[in-house]
Amino acid sequence: MDNKKTTIQESIYRIVWKACDIFRGVIEPNQYKDYILTIFFLKYISDLQKVKYHEYLEKYNGDEERANRAMRHESLIVPPNSTFNYLLKNRNASNLGEIINAALIELEDTNGQLMFCEDGNGIFRNIDFNSNILGDLKSKNFLLKKLLVHFSDEEIVLNSKEDNERIGESYMHLIAMFANESRRNDVFFTPTGVSSLLAKLTKSGPGARICDPVCGSGSLLIRAGLETGSNNFSLYGQEQNKNTWVIAIMNILLHGFDNATIRWGDTIRSPKLKENGKLIKFDTVIGHPPFSLADWGIEEAENDPYNRFWRGIPPKSKGDWAFISHMIEVARENTGKVGVIVPHGVLFRGANEKRIRRQIIEENLLEAVIGLPANLFFGTSIPAVILIFNKGKRKKDVLFIDASKEYESTKNLNRLRSEDIDKITTTYKAFTEDALHLEAMQEKYAHVATPDEIQENEFNLNISRYVETFEEEKGIDANTAQAEIDRLEDELVEIQNKIRMYLKELKHK
Repeated sequence: MDNKKTTIQESIYRIVWKACDIFRGVIEPNQYKDYILTIFFLKYISDLQKVKYHEYLEKYNGDEERANRAMRHESLIVPPNSTFNYLLKNRNASNLGEIINAALIELEDTNGQLMFCEDGNGIFRNIDFNSNILGDLKSKNFLLKKLLVHFSDEEIVLNSKEDNERIGESYMHLIAMFANESRRNDVFFTPTGVSSLLAKLTKSGPGARICDPVCGSGSLLIRAGLETGSNNFSLYGQEQNKNTWVIAIMNILLHGFDNATIRWGDTIRSPKLKENGKLIKFDTVIGHPPFSLADWGIEEAENDPYNRFWRGIPPKSKGDWAFISHMIEVARENTGKVGVIVPHGVLFRGANEKRIRRQIIEENLLEAVIGLPANLFFGTSIPAVILIFNKGKRKKDVLFIDASKEYESTKNLNRLRSEDIDKITTTYKAFTEDALHLEAMQEKYAHVATPDEIQENEFNLNISRYVETFEEEKGIDANTAQAEIDRLEDELVEIQNKIRMYLKELKHK
């Protein structure tokens, strides 16, 4: 990104984040985020529609009728009374909250399936711009008018399709800022460095079906799509939290992926990504499930109609292997790849988890175990690990990487730098291409483990069992040490002499 684009991007970040000041002290961040993200979304789909309309006018030599006809065939349509400009013109109305609600409902109805879930709920039905949480009528109108005026800033106008990338990045930046501010998982967001790393490790080819069954705000899916380097792919996701599901849809639409299928619901209890009653199989499955979820659905798992947990049922108090099992089962046979972010306990906990782990290893599905630095994620400081499973794996060895010490420390969180990501992906690529062998292991960073080695460790995948991380103490130079001792002894003698002198002076007073 050149300096001019960087400056524009930073300007957008600054203006967008400043919108939060409008609501601070009135409602909590986990409440006002929905209002800001929704208006931001509406602003830019309105801008994009204007850009497309002018392109059609130019294409058809100013023929408005043909341009309007072409606009009616766009996948995302913004009706006149749902545009941002319409709301801005009505900013002084006494019933502004009602007008915004009506605009969103019309937007949903016009776009049908794109903005509705299977049960018939529209994506904006959970947000009320006429709610009393914004205050009395006068206060409410003041806040909403201020919000609309704020987003009318000329510095954040979308003037071309090329601007769309910056807008999409700004939206994800805003989601990340909300996640950081709330330090909660209600806006579940995988940090950019981690999502970029996982997308590179599981890079999909043209025509791929890519799925995130716990998609949160959609950031991981978007990174995986962008990583393909083409427009020939399809995105699928499912998210349990209704508000986060809405954010995911808006996020994905703002990035131009208007053919994505994002469902609302519990992936373990009620998987929604199905065809003809069967779970869809995907080329790439990625995910960042909630760490060690307690109430994950063990009751339903015992009688799962899709037989996802045939290797074993995880403990009631920890659902990590339930999500991993689901992801492996929906990966395409013989070619499907899975990348998942999980806590370290997944690597070594016993009982049923050990049995599942052993079965998966014996099936030769596990390809890589990658340890990440601590304090990378919003809401938890614990270190995590990326597991890569490959149904098309050609070798029986498993790659272990300890990348826990390579990161940049920032104010609130640690961050993976581009060089850290490159080192991990280069090492992984060398392993998959048979360029990294047992005799060429990277000391204190990577290790290629044989099946026998893993069995000797009783299927415990704790990275420290495979990657030597012990740092030997540096040897002591005897001459240097003696010289330091002599210096300290001289200083001690000098100090003792001064003390005796001061004591004599005190006696004479």
